[in-house]
Amino acid sequence: MQEFFQELGFSNQIFAFFILPLLIFLARVADVSIGTIRVILVMQGKKGLAPLLGFFESLIWLLAIGQIFQHIDNPVSYISYATGYAFGTYVGIILEEKMAIGRVVVRVITALPANDLIDYLERKNHRYSNIDATGNDGKVNIIFTVVKRNALKELIPKVKEYNPKAFFTIEGVKKVSDEEVSFKENKGILIGKMLDIRSK
Repeated sequence: MQEFFQELGFSNQIFAFFILPLLIFLARVADVSIGTIRVILVMQGKKGLAPLLGFFESLIWLLAIGQIFQHIDNPVSYISYATGYAFGTYVGIILEEKMAIGRVVVRVITALPANDLIDYLERKNHRYSNIDATGNDGKVNIIFTVVKRNALKELIPKVKEYNPKAFFTIEGVKKVSDEEVSFKENKGILIGKMLDIRSK
C-alpha cells in the first residue's frame, strides 16, 4: 500500500502520519459500525442479515489490523485505531436508530379515559390490549401495544396529546408471534401470548 501512494507522489512522512492513520480510522469506523448493527440484529433474531454483516466486519478488521502490524512502530496508527473504534460505535448507534429495525412493546398507564388513544391504535391497525388496573392514585388503564420502531415517532406524540400525564415505557421485542396477521382479522387479540388476557 505504501508503494502505491509513493507512486502517486506522496512522501513517506505524509503516508505514515496522515494517509495511513486516516485509512485505519475509516476502516475502524466502518467495521465497528457494522458490528454494532450486527449485534442488534442478532438480539432481534435476524438470522439472515447478521452473518453477512459479520463477514464484512471481520474482513475490514483484518485489513485494518494488518496495516497496524506492518507499521507497528507508528504510534499515530494506534491513536487512529482507538479513535475509529469509539467513533464507529457512535455511528453504529445512530445508523441503527435511523434504520429503526424491529419492533417494540409500548406500555401506557393512564388514569384518564384512553378512548381517543385506543381509537388511534385501531385506525393504525395496531393490535393492543387494554387492562383495568389499580395504581397508587386509584384506578388506571394499562394499554399494551406492539409496533414497529419507525412508528414510534408518530405514536409517542399521540400518547402525549391524548393523555398528557400518562406514564409509558418502551422495550425492544426479539420476536412477535403471528407477526404477519393483520389487526383487523384479530381485533382484540393479545399482543403477547404470555399475558393471556383479552382486550376489554
